[in-house]
Amino acid sequence: MANEGTSTRDQILNMLKVKGSLSVSDMAVQLGITEMAVRRHLNTLERDNLIKSTLVRQAMGRPTNVYSLSQEADELFPRNYSHLTLDFLRDLEAMDGIGKVEMLFRRRENRLEEAYRKQIQQESLEERVAKLAELQNEKGYMVEWEKDEQNGCYRIREYNCPISQVAREFNQACNCELSLFRRVLKADVVQTTCMAKGGEKCVFEIKEAKQA
Repeated sequence: MANEGTSTRDQILNMLKVKGSLSVSDMAVQLGITEMAVRRHLNTLERDNLIKSTLVRQAMGRPTNVYSLSQEADELFPRNYSHLTLDFLRDLEAMDGIGKVEMLFRRRENRLEEAYRKQIQQESLEERVAKLAELQNEKGYMVEWEKDEQNGCYRIREYNCPISQVAREFNQACNCELSLFRRVLKADVVQTTCMAKGGEKCVFEIKEAKQA
């Protein structure tokens, strides 16, 4: 039953994506199920903020609700911004040189550092590592971290890189991430494995900063 429910839910979302606003009766006819069954799915979708309803007046009869996708639902559908980003970066390099591209990545690094610094204010390095892993997870990096007692360091592993296609061509993305980690953790950080350079994951080893 769960699979059937999931399947019907996906069909409703796809239908609204393709056809725009629809009423319950429209959806029931197209799906070949009862209006009550449609309403059950709509209640769940509305609870998850994936659809919105609008009351539409008709020439005859009572006003009726029509349903359409919310902005949040748009994120469920495939997107690929990397080609567009790469085109822009290549154009910028061709027009103004690689220095401008590097400046762009530095601006991104500074913006992230400012945002992260407000949230990574813990006293201990271990707490800062844990918080950084949490923030990176929220951005889709699929992060794990551990304390390596034997080598006296912490290790962050990222199993996904949302900007991997960009990073493969423009290593500045990786350099800026490494610099960002050093700045927000206030620690010595070394990257030992990199997905953009053929690794299966990105691995960072972190130690307390050496005292000057």
